[in-house]
Amino acid sequence: MTTTTISSREFNQSASEAKRAANDGPVFITDRGKPAHVLMSIKLYEYLTGGRQKIADLLAMPGTEDIEFETPRSPELAHPAELS
Repeated sequence: MTTTTISSREFNQSASEAKRAANDGPVFITDRGKPAHVLMSIKLYEYLTGGRQKIADLLAMPGTEDIEFETPRSPELAHPAELS
């Protein structure tokens, strides 16, 4: 895996080149010489996150406003603490 570092200016001038570089590893984009953003392939992102999505992210997606979502209460979730 190759790590690439480019400035914001370079990124703005050649985004397609940065996207190609992201296929080989993360691309660090700097602002005034300091890392500010990271561009990576979706494959690498899914590997790093374990490919799992959070329910909040899924519900925040466009087009999900009309979905009714209710979760039943589970009595198994809450248990009194044993302090002995």
